Amino acid sequence: MSGSERDERSTDEHATDEHVTDERSTDEHATDEALRALAEPRRRAILRLVAHEELPAGRIAEEFEVSRTAVSQHLGVLRAAGLLHERREGTRRLYRARPEGLAGLQVFLDQMWAGSLETAKRLVEAERGIDHDDHADGAAAAG
Repeated sequence: MSGSERDERSTDEHATDEHVTDERSTDEHATDEALRALAEPRRRAILRLVAHEELPAGRIAEEFEVSRTAVSQHLGVLRAAGLLHERREGTRRLYRARPEGLAGLQVFLDQMWAGSLETAKRLVEAERGIDHDDHADGAAAAG
């Protein structure tokens, strides 16, 4: 392989690594945005309201004892985080939840849950004196 071929291959591998890093960064950024948006209780309540039906902004605002401007700001944060879809119908703005906006957050929580379950399993096994190496040795001796 010539020097230029090595340089070209190295550049291609580096570009691929950057793409994976950029993709991961984008996923993490979307998850961070969803977490920030959902940190506020009213935003979670808004998301619940529009989880199963599309509602106009005015109808959403009626559910809260804050100004329509405040509700509008909450809607904007949820939309920017990818959690809401906005559709215009004449002068009305209709909102509905975007379940796919929660996909990254769900993956994050699933990973955390799986890790927690594995940790709990190891703690219980350690408490009971269960050693996986003993099971492997016993299985090998029996076979």
